[in-house]
This record gives sequence, C-alpha cells and structure tokens, in this order.
Amino acid sequence: MLDRIQATLHTLSPSEQRVAQLVLDDARSFCNQPVTDLAERAQVSKPTVVRFCRSMGYDGLSDFKLKLAGSLSEGVPFIHRNVNAQDSADDVLGKVVDNTVAALLKYRNDASTATLEKAVEAMAYVHKHKKRLDFFGVGNSGIVAQDAQHKFFRMGFHTNALSDGHLQIMSASLLGAGDCLVVISSSGRTRDLLDSCEIARKNGATTVVITASGSTLAQSGDIHLAADHPENYERFSPMVSRLLHLMIIDILATRVALHIGSENLQPMLRNMKHNLLKKRYS
Repeated sequence: MLDRIQATLHTLSPSEQRVAQLVLDDARSFCNQPVTDLAERAQVSKPTVVRFCRSMGYDGLSDFKLKLAGSLSEGVPFIHRNVNAQDSADDVLGKVVDNTVAALLKYRNDASTATLEKAVEAMAYVHKHKKRLDFFGVGNSGIVAQDAQHKFFRMGFHTNALSDGHLQIMSASLLGAGDCLVVISSSGRTRDLLDSCEIARKNGATTVVITASGSTLAQSGDIHLAADHPENYERFSPMVSRLLHLMIIDILATRVALHIGSENLQPMLRNMKHNLLKKRYS
C-alpha cells in the first residue's frame, strides 16, 4: 500500500501530496490520529485528508486507515528473488512459488474493495442493459484478456477480447454510453491501449484499467484497479504480473456473478454444461 502511494505521489495535487507524505513518513501514527490532527500536521483542511483517501480508491478516511493498518500488521514482507543460471530445480521451484504467493497476499492486503465494487457495478450494468463488455491487452496481457472474455461470455455478456492494435481502435470507436472497456497492461505504457482507452472514454463508455499505479494508463481510465508487483515490466517472460492480473479477473467475475444472481445464471450454466457433456467420451 505504501509502494502504491509512493508510485502515485506525482499524480496528486500539492495539498494531497502533503497528506501522502504524512502517511509515508509515519504510517502507524497516521492510523491512530483523528482527522483534525492529521489535517493540522499536513497543513491542509480536513476535507483534503478525506479527498486524498478517495483519490487512492478508498471510501474515505476510515476505510483507508483500516486497509493501511491491515497492510502494516499483516503485510507479507516481499523480497523478489530472481532466478539465475546456477539455481537448481529446488531453487527455481521455491523462488517462483514464493514470489507468486507473496505478490498475491500483498494484493489481498492492499486492494481497494471500494474501487473493485465500482468496476463490478459498471459490469453489472452492462449485463442488465445488454451493452458491450470488451477486454483489451497486448502480448502477455492479451492472453489475460482472452481468459476474461471466456469467463464473462458464459454469464451472458456480449463480450470481445482483442489484442490487435488496429482492431482495438476500431472496437473502441464503436463503444458508447453504458458499454464497458477493461484494459489490462503490466507497464501501463502501451500506446495502442492508451489510445483505445481514450477513444472509448470520449465516446462515453466506462473504462476500467488493470495496471500499475503511477503509470500513464492508470491515470487514463475511469476506474483504476491497481496491480502492483516488483516484477520489471521489461521482462521477456512475465510471471507474477500475469497471475496477478488473472486473479483480479477471477475476483471481478465472481463478484459480478453474485451481483447478477444465481436465479439468472444457474439455468443458463446448467444448460451449457449439459450440452458440453455431448462433447466428451463416456
């Protein structure tokens, strides 16, 4: 959580930056002080303290403090261990598993449920009003977009997964009010994705971005689901970031399914499973 605040520091207003610096300087003290004292220490107004918390994706000061305290007391100390040529099979297994588990647990502690719920509400609106839900990603993130499309079309969504830049631009141009575009990127700097996000947003579609805090894409979407990890986005074979993105998609799909309700989904899924049985050998 502190890493995310540090990464987004330059995107905040000067007054919000003073509140952020207060958190970075002494997070434990921030959790225990009332808003009046925090505002006085940061030399800002009380509404500014609350506004900073909301800028970080939380409901308000109480929600922010709760997450911050949890991150400090339950956080997993993350030491990203790179694999090298001298590692044995045991070393590789341990490093890959440890890096992944630590990243997922860190996300559990840091994630903003308020922001997640905003994304869920946008997707549920798409389902209710039979609008479009698109998933965009390139390279490794394009595979995650395909996984997302596979999960959501089974719930009755009119959905696409695109990884070609030209097709993304064309599809984004056709999105409009009530539609939703989910953009997935590890670096948050891919030009095609940024252009598509801007086009969809100008057309009135809700844009959800799953990417690193402080990136250009994080500032371009309507709803930012932070996916922060220590893995360098220039890696040729990303592992932690891919699994983190897949997990966020799983969380969204599960919450959206609950939002839609089993009475609407169960008959359709049951019929789908029955028809798939014909494709299997007995």
